[in-house]
Amino acid sequence: MAGIDYSQKIPNNVDLKSDKRLQRALERWQPDYLDWWRDMGPTDFNENDVYLRTAVSVDRDGWANFDYVKMPDYRWGIFLTPTEPGGKIGFGDHQGEDVWDQVPGEYRNWLRRLIVTQADTEPASVEQQRLLGLTAPSMYDLRNLFQVNVEEGRHLWAMVYLLHSYFGKDGREEASELLERRSGNADHPRILSTFNEPCHDWLSFFCFTMFTDRDGKFQLLSLAESGFEPLARTTQFMLTEEAHHMFVGQTGIARIIRRTCEVLKENPDADLHAEGVIPLETIQRYINYWAASSLDLFGAEISSNSANFFGAGIKGRAYEQKNYDEHSALDQGYSLDRWVEGEVKPDEVPLRNAMNEVLRDAYVKDNLKGIAYWNKETAKAGVDFQFTYPHRRFNRTVGEWSGGCFHLHTGEVMSKDAYEAACQDWLPGQAEADYVRSLMKPCTEPGKFANWIAPPLRGINSQAVDFEYVKL
Repeated sequence: MAGIDYSQKIPNNVDLKSDKRLQRALERWQPDYLDWWRDMGPTDFNENDVYLRTAVSVDRDGWANFDYVKMPDYRWGIFLTPTEPGGKIGFGDHQGEDVWDQVPGEYRNWLRRLIVTQADTEPASVEQQRLLGLTAPSMYDLRNLFQVNVEEGRHLWAMVYLLHSYFGKDGREEASELLERRSGNADHPRILSTFNEPCHDWLSFFCFTMFTDRDGKFQLLSLAESGFEPLARTTQFMLTEEAHHMFVGQTGIARIIRRTCEVLKENPDADLHAEGVIPLETIQRYINYWAASSLDLFGAEISSNSANFFGAGIKGRAYEQKNYDEHSALDQGYSLDRWVEGEVKPDEVPLRNAMNEVLRDAYVKDNLKGIAYWNKETAKAGVDFQFTYPHRRFNRTVGEWSGGCFHLHTGEVMSKDAYEAACQDWLPGQAEADYVRSLMKPCTEPGKFANWIAPPLRGINSQAVDFEYVKL
């Protein structure tokens, strides 16, 4: 078992105690991290015992331990999957060469940029969600929120370890800056726009963990292919934790749908606002908003940076070895549509320049499975409603389709007036957001759930649904 040493001040499986300089640097960063957590982490719950999962090894089986812990005492640390002897770079211009255990000088800036951008998303999401505990629909959901939060905090630790270990003074400065930026701050915002969006309610939270954390999955999958072995080993374990975040989102939305369908099944003509549940159309509009916003996170459809990263062997495609037979991506093209002088026109670009879009293709395919999962809920209830995934051109603010007016379902060009009118039905309006927020009242008696969401099918770690997941 690739165990983790919890006797150390900073739990790790990288033999941190043998590198005293690095150990001291990270121990100096640790108090600043804890100050950030207390200031910007989940508000009002730092003194409560929470039934949390903690890594005890990085093996696939039996790696997690469940127990009560106060969140500031959570054992954040540095966990890398074991080194594979004889590892080779699997793609790009260095394909077949030995993996790097140090940062290649010519790729230093690119790697630092990738690591900092990934790292910045982790505390950002905690900041976005810091008030949600005050309106948790159940103790089960409250615990899941906190599990997501502490794991995002550990993912920050994972990236900060890389910055401190391999990037010297620049890395230490970047690590400090990660605790200075703030989600939504006009003067010092987070790097990516989606991570500056407010997350005021639990429907938004579930959409965020479904769509935005799924972007995180695919970014981590591409970095897990990296020829820089410490980055690949770090992100491989992060993926194990990320899976829970997407589970929270997908099943959370399914439970909201299930509850609404229960009301509709009893009375198809029910006034859903009067019943205190969330209309299916409202859920769809939130899906449209967060799905489109998360599509932006992959960057521009045509990108010289993505070409450079692939060629350098530092960021591959998701499941590079499993899904592709040819790994140089040279002398190959990628067909896509372009937005040229107000018209959609087909084009073909070098494959390397389309790596963002290749990753987005895999992401969309994965999201469609979630849409199908939700449609099973309406089908089982006999409710005539089908959820849909927005066209990838819709409501984009980054890349080829940024600022254009495109139909939600077809992606066809629309006039500005027609588009803005249609968006009143396609995206959540203020009155709708106000209604959703009006439902957000805490329900924290064990086994009880807010009226607008159904209980889960089972509890956490074989515990009962009415288990005391958080001691209030």
